[in-house]
Amino acid sequence: MNRRLGWALAAAGVAGAGAFVHTRVRAERRAHPARGGFAAGLHYVEAGFGPPAVFLHGMGSMLQDFELSGVFSRAADHHRAVAFDRPGYGYSAAGANLPSAQAAALRQAFRRLGIAQPVIVAHSLGTLVAIAYALRYPDDVRGLVLASGYYYPTVRPDALLLVPPAIPLIGALMRHTVSPLVGRLLWPAWLKMLFAPHEVPAYMKDFPTWQALQPKQLHAVGREAALAVPVTATMRKLYFTLKVPVAIVAGADDRYLSTRAHSRRLHETLSDSTYLEVPGAGHMVHHAAPDAIVDAMRSVA
Repeated sequence: MNRRLGWALAAAGVAGAGAFVHTRVRAERRAHPARGGFAAGLHYVEAGFGPPAVFLHGMGSMLQDFELSGVFSRAADHHRAVAFDRPGYGYSAAGANLPSAQAAALRQAFRRLGIAQPVIVAHSLGTLVAIAYALRYPDDVRGLVLASGYYYPTVRPDALLLVPPAIPLIGALMRHTVSPLVGRLLWPAWLKMLFAPHEVPAYMKDFPTWQALQPKQLHAVGREAALAVPVTATMRKLYFTLKVPVAIVAGADDRYLSTRAHSRRLHETLSDSTYLEVPGAGHMVHHAAPDAIVDAMRSVA
């Protein structure tokens, strides 16, 4: 009898957690509805006129990251700026998580939107998608601006937390119940690490946190985290074949990814790349130094 009661209580707890998570996600989506358009299943926002500039966010984030940082509005002063929710993120449809597959999805979106030869600005794990696009479609890229990227197969302790929601069967249960709750509890500490040594900006309260923790997005995050090491182990062999201008920007005090092991190393591999290491900035270098990103865009354009 006690065992049955225990199972019943556990089932009730799981059901309650699931109901709470989906209630919060629905409320967040009502508060932050899709504001842009859709192309090839990808949600995007755009502003400004001029040569195109495309923005690709990092793992776990959404297009609002570039808007809140100020980079998007600065770029729109001189470019047709277009920021995307990558496949599986935000309001974009779920899709393959390999960088090459995401590049193919972006190619379709670009064609539908009339985007030709853009400067692609990418942050963190989104840099792999930008590189994959330039490797696959070199004649359709004006240049790359890569900020705080992950380029080489290095140990990722956060994978222990990020990968389980993508595990078949049990992962589906986790991402609809306990994983969003754990993610929300850890969110302040997560932001503190990403923005360190700077304080987390007050405007980050406007970031739609529960939408970033929606089950679909946790699935995409888990798959990307699981693929990060094998993908970079393969892609690193192709970096030297890049044929487009590349500007690499990183924070000197990044506590999430080693700047020396990733950004500096990529610069040494790409002998004709430009490199800027921003003193006192962390992983969110585009927030700490948005003008540095815009300057890098000019340098590759």
